[in-house]
Amino acid sequence: MGPEGAVSILYKKELQEAEDPKKLQKELAAKYRSEIANPYIADEKGYIDEVIDPAETRKKLITAFETLENKYVDQPSRKHGNIPL
Repeated sequence: MGPEGAVSILYKKELQEAEDPKKLQKELAAKYRSEIANPYIADEKGYIDEVIDPAETRKKLITAFETLENKYVDQPSRKHGNIPL
């Protein structure tokens, strides 16, 4: 969902009561885009680990999959089995 759609849902009442709803929607969408729909702010606040440049996405994915290639998780044995019903 883009900023325009989010603003139309979040600020529905304010937009209906405004004298110029189109202008208010553009202002709120710009504010939403700069404050909420910005990955760099989420990165600064620690909500995400990092912002990956689109040109580096393939390299990051390959590295992550290579790291996980030989991962083994030792599962504990089950205490109780399924009884036939």
